[in-house]
Amino acid sequence: MTVIYSARWLLPIVSPMLEDSALAIDGSTIVAVGPRGEIVSAFPNSPIEDFGQAAILPGLINAHSHLELTVMRGFLEREESDFSAWLRKLTSARPAMTPEDLIVSATCGAIEAARAGVTSVGDSSSSGAHTMQALRRVGLRGIVYQESFGPAPERAAENVAQLCDQIGGMQEYENDLVRAGVSPHSPYTVSATQLEIISRLAIDEKLPLMVHAAESQAEKLLLLEGRGAFAEGLNKRGIDWDAPRISTIAYLQRHGVLDTRPLLAHCINVDDNDLDLIKQSGAAIAHCPKSNAKLGHGCAPFAQFVSQGITVGLGSDSVASNNTCDILEEARFATLLARLDWGSSPRVSKGPGSFDLSDGIVELPDSRKNALVTAEQALFAATVGGARALRIENRVGALAKGMQADIVVVDLSSAHQQPISNPAATLVFSSSGRDVLLTMVAGKEIYRDGRVSTASEEELRIRLTEIRSKFEGT
Repeated sequence: MTVIYSARWLLPIVSPMLEDSALAIDGSTIVAVGPRGEIVSAFPNSPIEDFGQAAILPGLINAHSHLELTVMRGFLEREESDFSAWLRKLTSARPAMTPEDLIVSATCGAIEAARAGVTSVGDSSSSGAHTMQALRRVGLRGIVYQESFGPAPERAAENVAQLCDQIGGMQEYENDLVRAGVSPHSPYTVSATQLEIISRLAIDEKLPLMVHAAESQAEKLLLLEGRGAFAEGLNKRGIDWDAPRISTIAYLQRHGVLDTRPLLAHCINVDDNDLDLIKQSGAAIAHCPKSNAKLGHGCAPFAQFVSQGITVGLGSDSVASNNTCDILEEARFATLLARLDWGSSPRVSKGPGSFDLSDGIVELPDSRKNALVTAEQALFAATVGGARALRIENRVGALAKGMQADIVVVDLSSAHQQPISNPAATLVFSSSGRDVLLTMVAGKEIYRDGRVSTASEEELRIRLTEIRSKFEGT
């Protein structure tokens, strides 16, 4: 049965905004988009859902998340000034969680995403099969990238064999919405040998690949100079590390990762040459501005990503490093942060993405002066950009005939949003996930009017509290 959804504004993203418009959905597919009168005339016997002073737009896409870490919201905040300590505490706490605990934590994260209008995620997971079960339970679309670790090159073959077993288990849970991928975690946790083997595996098996890249100063020091916290950690474990003395992106190219057209999470410490390599390879970036800022890692050059035509989506990262999974909020923060680089405001450049005013005042390098990032560009990154980053843009990310019916309806009638002159600007600068009225995936309403219809939220919240108590003392 065809159902018509109507609102004051409709933002297809790939075409101009429509006012007093509607779209028709038949099953899991959008069958028409246009002025309300035309849609009603074309489908005269179809029921109409009219949301009034609201905006209908494509479902938001979280290009980088860690849903299984939802239980760790606020758990690591004392360690945020020391990323190595942050990672160690995370790693030591996670083994306390049983498989069922991981499913509960990831399910709570998926519920939070659905409530905020997120319909698709690119999720990095140490327990991929459990996260896939959580996505299926809530009804979200996504790619779950099974993480692989192993900085010791002599164990690369063993680690990849384990990864293959994990992927085999994940593929049992694949369906039209959820797919398995691979993630060699990062250049500092995976040996060059293992990077090469996993990259070849991804190409041969047609598996999407995600890697954390150019995220922290410790990573930069490790690759360029062979020193710093990560270098010290490898040395304590008896793992030899010869610094390649090249950037993270060049290192990933050297070892075949860029050949997979990967999704690169973060990309804070990148220069013009790195961005050229990313663009030429067809790789994409998951920009996670709030997590980057909260951990003190710096500011990725979002404006440069946009101006150079690099595929970029927005990600929340984990709520352990962000505290919320809200892509509208992420879009606002990304836009405002990018504008710090704009115009003639004086800054001292201390490397890509970071500024220090204490040593004097100079102008930004020409390469970092970009056009002002607009609300429309931020919404593009939150929808079409994210879809392209996950390589699912032929199905979702825009409102158009033949696309999957992944939509979100955002209320624009509240006091904090008035008056409205540009709905896109209202969505980015005045709205958040709390204003979402409806989240739909493949034609199925999974969140509406304050309630997720696919899971028992109260029961899951109780379980989440019980799980958290397992490692509160660690």
